[in-house]
Amino acid sequence: MKIFDSHTHLNDEHLYPQADKYFMHANELGVVKLANVGSNEKLNKLSLELSKKYSDMYSIIGWHPEDSINYDDHQEKLLLKQLQDNPVVAVGEIGLDYYQTTSNRAVQKKVFRRQIEIAKNFHLPISIHNRDAFEDTYQILKQENIGEIGGVLHSFNGDPEWLKKFLDLGLDVSYSGVASFKKTHDVHDSVRQTPLDRMLVETDAPYLSPEPLRGKQNEPAYTLYTVEAVARFRDVNPDEIAAHTYQNTLKLFGIED
Repeated sequence: MKIFDSHTHLNDEHLYPQADKYFMHANELGVVKLANVGSNEKLNKLSLELSKKYSDMYSIIGWHPEDSINYDDHQEKLLLKQLQDNPVVAVGEIGLDYYQTTSNRAVQKKVFRRQIEIAKNFHLPISIHNRDAFEDTYQILKQENIGEIGGVLHSFNGDPEWLKKFLDLGLDVSYSGVASFKKTHDVHDSVRQTPLDRMLVETDAPYLSPEPLRGKQNEPAYTLYTVEAVARFRDVNPDEIAAHTYQNTLKLFGIED
């Protein structure tokens, strides 16, 4: 079994000092590739450093909606330089977050749209953060014709109705440990209805640890438990979910295995 953690944060301060250990543990559980996702100047820089050190780690860089209040001309110039000078597989995580964030909604929308424009200029897909903002996220992605470059709704937690709307835009969806939680019934229904050629898996480590490790610090190795949870809801072998999501991630990010 080969698993690709399509969205993780070994560039996070809680994981970065022991990235070697976490990646070794990931490999032991079949997680052989991963994408470290940035969200601001510091985390983008550390993601790029990890990609230079490890051939099976990939960088996704951009400005998270919570950090969008600090996105200015200087930061945009730096982001553009990083995208020009480094092998980056996507722009992200970008999007909208309406849950207790320091960035107001107008700023978030402006920065989201601008980064979509940048992604189009670099012919890169996007990794989308959406928290409590389904309608506005959907409308912006639709207006921006996101199908031109594609992307993924990371840690998808919507019901099947929202699933269909985003799939119809040409996007993929990625499931995190949330899919393994006992009471996330809408997500379970979406897992069952997601076409196998449009599905990715992730940890979002150090957050969202899957069952049976919920409440503990997450790490890329635990993508295995999300794969197993998805397989249970679809009544298939975990190897099948691992194989499909691995190939889907390679395809979306333009990676040759």
